[in-house]
Amino acid sequence: MTLHRADTLGGRAAIVGIGATEFSKDSGRSELKLAVEAVRAALDDAGLAPGDVDGMVTFTMDTSPEITVAQAAGIGELSFFSRVHYGGGAACATVQQAALAVAAGIADVVVCYRAFNERSGRRFGAGVQRREPSAEGAALGWNLPAGLLTPASWVAMAAQRYLYAYGLTTEAFGQVAVVGRRYAARNPAAYFHGRPITLADHAASRWIVEPLRLLDCCQETDGGQALVVTSLERARDLRRPPAVIRAAAQGAGRAQEQMTSYYRDGLTGLPESAVVARQLWRTSGLRPADIDVGILYDHFTPFVLMQLEEFGFCAPGEAADFVAADALPLNTHGGQLGEAYLHGMNGIAEAVRQLRGTSVNQVPGAAGVLVTAGTGVPTSGLVLGADG
Repeated sequence: MTLHRADTLGGRAAIVGIGATEFSKDSGRSELKLAVEAVRAALDDAGLAPGDVDGMVTFTMDTSPEITVAQAAGIGELSFFSRVHYGGGAACATVQQAALAVAAGIADVVVCYRAFNERSGRRFGAGVQRREPSAEGAALGWNLPAGLLTPASWVAMAAQRYLYAYGLTTEAFGQVAVVGRRYAARNPAAYFHGRPITLADHAASRWIVEPLRLLDCCQETDGGQALVVTSLERARDLRRPPAVIRAAAQGAGRAQEQMTSYYRDGLTGLPESAVVARQLWRTSGLRPADIDVGILYDHFTPFVLMQLEEFGFCAPGEAADFVAADALPLNTHGGQLGEAYLHGMNGIAEAVRQLRGTSVNQVPGAAGVLVTAGTGVPTSGLVLGADG
């Protein structure tokens, strides 16, 4: 049974530092080095030293252990270390874990990080190739023999149903791709800087798995991203304006699987996102109308539309028109479609920039930002706000 009340975490911690490597297709260095570079950059951004850190959080998928990154970055003793499962669904949950540790007094300064050579090394887009026996593997085993071997094919099942249910064409997905690339074109850090696209470009891109085209699919990226979390009280004395964690939540829906939840009552929504949405709105006291910027996880365009609907920005089937109307500034860094695929961590960094007023695609007066994590899997989300 999910919570039916606001929790007490909101407003007790803040993100005070962000740091990243360059985003590339061939970093030329180890994932550990990428992680350390990002961590050091985030600490420098916060005006903190490695010795100030006593907690670290990352993804179960990350290849660089907390203690190894700590040693390589010059961080000393740790009183807290944690990892979050489910790939990109972990992104916002790393910040939630850090905030929980800070609020409970278990740690004072916690670094969240993610680093990988996802283009030059492991290729997530290649799908399932070798896997240790597990319950999760058994669930996938029901679908692999039918040819559902890759993330794109898993998402395509729900995407096809979405189009059918609401009488839409693939242009609905193109709206998301065009917006992401428009913002990326103005972002010097984005891989697709200077390269916007049109709906015609989207329609002309090759099929990956119908109804998904190439431009519906996120990139594969080498890089690292780190975030620094501390108490709001301490944050106010540091170098940068704090991005206050107004609410943080995780969510898994009924009959949840990893990307293959085909035995639910319907395929046109994302119940795991609904769990997160309810808790974020309860705890923050905000509603969709209060959000100035949406940073929505965009590994595939159809799930951006479904998230907008689950979070209450528009009615089911209406998200494509909502995006086309620019009703909400969306993925102003370019998203994972346009900037980089860092399992959503670069999206959290963009939310911080919006609240600081330093984004290259700045939304004037941005004071409330919604950030979501990977969809189709157990997921997480944040509402970040300006201080005061």
